[in-house]
Amino acid sequence: MTPPQMLVFAVITATLLLFLWGRLRHDVVAFAALMACVVVGLVPAAEAFEGFAHPAVITVACVLILSQGLQETGAVDWLARRAIPRKAGRLTSMAALLGLGAALSGFMNNVGAMALLMPIAMQVSHRLDLTPGQVLMPLAFGTILGGMTTLIGTPPNLIVSSFRNEAGFGHFSMFDFTPVGLAVALVGVLFISLLGWRLVPAREASSGESFDPGAYVTEVRIPAKSKAIGLTLRSFENEIEDSHAVVVGLLRNDVRMMAPHGGRRIKENDILVLEAEVDALAEALAVFDIELEEKGSATDKSTSDASAVRADTDTEGSRKKGKSSALPASLERLRPGQRKGAKTGSDHRRTDDDIVLRELVVLPGSTIVGQSATDLALRTRFGLNMLAVSREGRAPRTRLRQLKLKSGDLLLMHGPSDALFEFVKETGCVPLGERALRMPDARLAILSVAILLGAVAIAAAGLLPAAAAFGLGVLATMVARTVPLRHLYTSIDWPVIVLLAALIPIAGAMQETGAADLLAQFLVDTIAQGNAIAALVVVMVTTMFLSDVMNNAATAAVLCPIAIGVAAALGVNPDSFLMAVAIGASCAFLTPIGHQNATLILGPGGFRFGDYWRLGLPLEVLVVAVSVPILLIVWPL
Repeated sequence: MTPPQMLVFAVITATLLLFLWGRLRHDVVAFAALMACVVVGLVPAAEAFEGFAHPAVITVACVLILSQGLQETGAVDWLARRAIPRKAGRLTSMAALLGLGAALSGFMNNVGAMALLMPIAMQVSHRLDLTPGQVLMPLAFGTILGGMTTLIGTPPNLIVSSFRNEAGFGHFSMFDFTPVGLAVALVGVLFISLLGWRLVPAREASSGESFDPGAYVTEVRIPAKSKAIGLTLRSFENEIEDSHAVVVGLLRNDVRMMAPHGGRRIKENDILVLEAEVDALAEALAVFDIELEEKGSATDKSTSDASAVRADTDTEGSRKKGKSSALPASLERLRPGQRKGAKTGSDHRRTDDDIVLRELVVLPGSTIVGQSATDLALRTRFGLNMLAVSREGRAPRTRLRQLKLKSGDLLLMHGPSDALFEFVKETGCVPLGERALRMPDARLAILSVAILLGAVAIAAAGLLPAAAAFGLGVLATMVARTVPLRHLYTSIDWPVIVLLAALIPIAGAMQETGAADLLAQFLVDTIAQGNAIAALVVVMVTTMFLSDVMNNAATAAVLCPIAIGVAAALGVNPDSFLMAVAIGASCAFLTPIGHQNATLILGPGGFRFGDYWRLGLPLEVLVVAVSVPILLIVWPL
């Protein structure tokens, strides 16, 4: 083994270990690996950033923009509501939902397809009397399977095509992946619809009525003698920090302000809406001589027997948990429309009907990943309260406002409906509740579909390379405004772009130093024992395993040079092995970290890390059993 080969293996090993560690984002790890290769001389400095101009990277970015056009115009919402029957049984409903998810994933970003169909999946689970996870996991796996059916269905397919071209065999065409990919997707969807969903653990997600932020909400009045008068709300919260009480609203002169600005000063007779544990609430009140706000009407008196209520659970649920309370009837649940006619707002007048509770899922790549509620300044920027967070079906132990959010977290947000809409649009979260049909302009919806199909047709006919064809589609999108120009660049998943652009030069270094050929020879001689079919299975299974523990695009970039080397060592058709890599990279079903869609369902499904293999393992075995024979027929050795 030569010194350059040893350096390449060292960099690749360190990169894989950092991927497995999971503390750093994949794009950060990949970029660090690229810089390491530049420093040790494996990648010339002048060529370090050529990956950003690579056709596969450009195509991925363009497809993401075109996918955004389908979402922005409501075209997918329209299709979903007509393709999924409303009164069918479990088999028909599951098959329709998974089939639609797989079909959409073949022509748009599969994460986008998953995000659009998640609210519908929640409705289907309720109608079929299933837990959310029993529908969400099948949908996630169905959208992953659908991505392998076309060239643009998933980034690994584009990477495989680019490596084939660099090896001198030309690019794969738009539908070269379809014979094997479609067969695998159909068998996989049928298996999940008939039997697979039964293998999913029936866990109750921390959503809706089961959300437990661990705090009560009550109204307290600031008397004339209180020491709180003149303090800002921020200072007030800092003083009672040990009690973990949070100000979630302010009533002043019959005007209610939800998520008031921290710089607002407290005045006499202000009514503060506090969220706190019952035991800690008394301590918080004693610090500033604050009084609980009592209601004087007969109606309010009649409700005093209800005692205390959790901010997001019912009274009966609180009794079952053994929660008793000495607090009076002023302790009330934060609920839209609770006090009809009252006026409220974040420095704006609005009715209580405008104040809503919404469950949001944090998407992979969302702008709020790695940030806390304090970092986001939710009250100042959006006028919102974050009442609870569920992570892997459990409430995190860290204080809510200091918790660093992760992809897959489930958030319970409270505030004006228009502010929540803006928050969702800006941050890339997914609302789980019923959404209004986004069809502001049917003409734009039809146009967005026509642009995508036109780009696919141009690429499939070979009139232009895929990158140029989809670049032309983006230009048409910009001219037609099917995606607002301000959303054009935010629709691109930049961590994926950086990841691909950084790994492509590293894969080139593996080929140039001979490291890929060396590893391929080891696989052929030691593991496959010179048998081409056994080597094909080894390459596919190895790709599957790596995809389960690291990003699938990264896996494809690392395995493609090795697959080409294995084919060369055996003297067989490299297309069979490249297709094996493409299939394996699209089959990350054993863990929640291999694919973004698997991560996305962690919170809403209430899943744990070890829940995925129950459906994922038999599905991966099925994929190997179906794909290998078809590979040998369509792409013979």
